[in-house]
Amino acid sequence: MTRPTRTPAGAVVTITLIGLFTAGVTGSLSALGWAGEQLLLVFGLARPWWWWPAVSVVNGLLVAAPAAIAALLSRSVRPVGLAWLAGAGAAGLLGALRAVPPDAAEAYLALLAAGALILGYAWRRSPAHPAAGDPGAGGGLAAGAAAVVAGLVVLLPWLAFGALGGWLETLLAAAAAAALGWLAGGLLPRERPSRPRDILRHGAVGAVTLLLVAAGAGASGAQLPMLLVLPPLGLVAAALPDPVPRWAVPALIGAASFGPLGFVDPQEVTLLLTGRDVPVWTALAAAGSLLLGLLIGAALTGWAAAARRRATRAERGRVREGRATRRRALERLVAITAVAAALLAAGGVHLTAGQPGLHGDRLFVVLAAQADLSRLDPELLAGTGQAGRDARATAVYQLLADHARTTQADLRAELDRLGLAYTPYYLVNAVEVTGGPAVRAWLSRRDDVDRVLPSQRLRPLPLPPPATGGRAGLPADPERNIALIGADRVWREWGVTGAGIVVGSADSGVDGAHPALAAGFRGGDDSWLDPWNGTTTPTDRIGHGTHTLGSAVGAEGIGVAPGAEWTACVNLDRNLGNPAYYLDCLQFMLAPYPPGGDPFRDGRPVRAPHILTNSWSCPPIEGCDRGVLRPAAEALRAAGIYLVVAAGNTGPRCGSITDPPAPYPDALTVGAIDREQRVATFSSRGEGANPDKPDLVAPGVGVVSAMPGGGYAAQSGTSMATPHLAGVVALMWSAQPALIGDVDTTTRLLHQTARPLPGGTEVSCGGIRALAGSGVVDAYAAVQAALTVD
Repeated sequence: MTRPTRTPAGAVVTITLIGLFTAGVTGSLSALGWAGEQLLLVFGLARPWWWWPAVSVVNGLLVAAPAAIAALLSRSVRPVGLAWLAGAGAAGLLGALRAVPPDAAEAYLALLAAGALILGYAWRRSPAHPAAGDPGAGGGLAAGAAAVVAGLVVLLPWLAFGALGGWLETLLAAAAAAALGWLAGGLLPRERPSRPRDILRHGAVGAVTLLLVAAGAGASGAQLPMLLVLPPLGLVAAALPDPVPRWAVPALIGAASFGPLGFVDPQEVTLLLTGRDVPVWTALAAAGSLLLGLLIGAALTGWAAAARRRATRAERGRVREGRATRRRALERLVAITAVAAALLAAGGVHLTAGQPGLHGDRLFVVLAAQADLSRLDPELLAGTGQAGRDARATAVYQLLADHARTTQADLRAELDRLGLAYTPYYLVNAVEVTGGPAVRAWLSRRDDVDRVLPSQRLRPLPLPPPATGGRAGLPADPERNIALIGADRVWREWGVTGAGIVVGSADSGVDGAHPALAAGFRGGDDSWLDPWNGTTTPTDRIGHGTHTLGSAVGAEGIGVAPGAEWTACVNLDRNLGNPAYYLDCLQFMLAPYPPGGDPFRDGRPVRAPHILTNSWSCPPIEGCDRGVLRPAAEALRAAGIYLVVAAGNTGPRCGSITDPPAPYPDALTVGAIDREQRVATFSSRGEGANPDKPDLVAPGVGVVSAMPGGGYAAQSGTSMATPHLAGVVALMWSAQPALIGDVDTTTRLLHQTARPLPGGTEVSCGGIRALAGSGVVDAYAAVQAALTVD
């Protein structure tokens, strides 16, 4: 056991100040960099490729300067300054790897592993690196076992709360964790202190070093928990009993690093996932690892102090050699037993409390040959009324399904031959495939494939998020938003409430037992689909779908068309979907089918709802590009199904209507106004490629509607405005059944009868500017106009 050199008091103060500065700067820049990226995401802006390289380089430079000063202070503190200087380089260089696109997880992890290995090798070959210590007699079995056990114990919260990705992603995460362990193991102090005071000092130095390594480790989102997991291991490494084999500290840090790298998808550590979702479980796992690391470090510090006392007594001849030999043999037995127990505990925790298995993302393969709707009979497509709409929907369904079966045959046969799981789609001619980078490269080279997009699948949670309820009481009269658009006048003067019309909701689900919605459920075996959880009756944990549908068809004064019926599908159970989930629901709306049915064979287009309310969008983080759902919107319009969609909540920036399906000309895009009929600041605007969007605006601020559990709540967003338009169309088609399926005429009447925004309203871009003339939906005037249609 080596004795640490004495450090002058002034140098200790200087090192302490530099360490605090380093920790403050590194932690702050990592958090601010992630927060800034999340703000860009919330406002619908793409993260520039240079974002994390810039943040990481600034972090490295700010830390490197005082670390270099520390290295020049005196010989006693030079190793600390050099270690921190190397750590600053690791933070800057490894952090810059986050320029890799977030959906290329395997490529990022491979680069992280290679980068850590290169930096670790360069540091060990540099003159600044201290000579490797001698592992000592017996190979340091006790220290090695303690390191392995400590690493596995720190990993336990991730085994319980997290879930692995795909097999390749998992292997690369393990490789990156091992490489980070090797890099960090070379940076930590080599001296083996025995007194608790010296262990704590060395542990603090190691904590700062590991904090710098953590700042560069993991894609954006993964580095935040790493900042909590790794620093306490500086104390654990300093307290390991002498002699310490060279592999012990790398094993300790590598095992702990595998938690944030392997058991959480960094893209899921996002502000978009609210409630008790991945960010919460990630924070709990990181806090658990932090606490366990501190407890293990404290326990090992006490063990080191006791070992020092035993060594002192042995030196004084108080312990016989035979007794010391028996103690060493017992320690070896305890070490082997402890490692075996830790491995069994880790496996048991993951298999019982965790989410075992692999849960990687998938690939959304868009085929080159999309269906040509112009092949349909023009006279058929001009059909209106219920019979005409049903004939159109049937023809569109048959054309799309037949086309997809024919054009996908070769690809599906090859996927079957390779044993790759897949799900075919027809509303967009596409196939969702389970596979990684190699499969993606193969698919991209095929002549029948147009492009391959990521299809993110959220990893499972330890417990489902709790259902969101409402606290507001039952409205005494029609809500102000209903009266503002004149829907209550339609009920009173014409007795039109939407009877005979079915509204389809694709959202987070619906609380089918809610008093305002229970009576309106169409029923049958083809009115509810839950591709997320497979539930068989309408349910909703988030509440978003219940709220939006309530504004469209809810009773008790909250819905625009309370006499209409509804069907529903879950496409957004946890607020992050993907192209496949959105298509699951859109296909179900075109041609509903019974539970367990084949969408290609068992669809019932005559049971399609008349109107779809869609308060969602598919941004790039979910795998969508701007055109991926365009064929679906075109097909639904051709089928005579009215598609109403939300503009989005990324305003007031011009050109902020970007994410499908809001930009599509085949959808009616809805913006939000407040109670004074001013355009809401958050409501997205058009411009550029979408100069006419949004098409109309409706109340979307403080809208009271239904929530799961029978309650009510006020919410704001273009999501709340959208169902108002769906409800108005339901009133129009209920009042004038000849309009059913006539999307063009209905849209024209909506525009012609819309009210102007109030005088003095400032408008700046896109369709909002045009809406200054007329744009606030007027249910009364729209129904009145519909009644005049022959």
